[in-house]
Amino acid sequence: MMKKIKMKNNRKQFHMKKIRIVLMICILLTAFSGYTQYNPTAAYTNIQLSSSKTTSILFPYAVKSVDIGSRDILVQKAKGVENIILLKAGKQNFQQTNLTVVTSDSRLYSFILNFDDLCPTLHLDAGLRSGDDKQLMFSQEHENQKEIKDYAMLALSKQKKVSGLDSRRSDIEMGVDGIFIHQDILYLRVFLRNDSKIIYDVDQLRFFIRDQKKSKRTASQEIEILPLFCTGDFSRISDKSGVTVVFALSKFTIPEKKKFTMQVFEKNGGRHLELDIKNRHLAHLEILGNL
Repeated sequence: MMKKIKMKNNRKQFHMKKIRIVLMICILLTAFSGYTQYNPTAAYTNIQLSSSKTTSILFPYAVKSVDIGSRDILVQKAKGVENIILLKAGKQNFQQTNLTVVTSDSRLYSFILNFDDLCPTLHLDAGLRSGDDKQLMFSQEHENQKEIKDYAMLALSKQKKVSGLDSRRSDIEMGVDGIFIHQDILYLRVFLRNDSKIIYDVDQLRFFIRDQKKSKRTASQEIEILPLFCTGDFSRISDKSGVTVVFALSKFTIPEKKKFTMQVFEKNGGRHLELDIKNRHLAHLEILGNL
């Protein structure tokens, strides 16, 4: 009788021990699941790549170094832009690998790359921004990129405005309402308004210096000026809305009988705009003081 009672107690203890082990496993799994789901400071980001679609990664500062763990990945900087890289799978079903990127503000980014031809990651913003602020840094070497960004944001917030520098066509208006300078950088505050009911997609925006009048006997000469920085997204303007951004340009003067021209072209459309700025407009620019 005593033996049966002892065996029964042993079975109870064994079952209780099993229950405790199961409970501990459940608690650990729950904690681990919560950590992986909500941890905002993960050491890397997973990216799915396709061999038929291009993935773009936008960084807050210019890309200085890129390292790929496998030759099966194709990578390059976006043409004319310093802080966007483009990725594509160079081989079907490549083995999982990694991507390491260093930007000009000395930050290190790590990514895990996987193959997914059906549902790839098409766009990733690697920076910490607020709202729709998508800052682009165009291709010209400047080590003081953070300073350029800070002064561009200062120019964006300035209350002083200039008038008379605008162009309008088919309910689309482009203009410059502020011209600023700090040391060797010129800052143009540009607005684009869409008063129509059709979304305006920007195909390209150009800045260049050209002849005021084109001679019939000589070819017109144009010198394109590439922006160093832009404070926001200028690629799409929704219907009945507008956007204002600041473009940072290397300082320049306008030679005699020439003019500085801005052009914006609509993607798959004909609502193109052109705006001329002359030396007399630059005479009223505002000097940005020290931050």
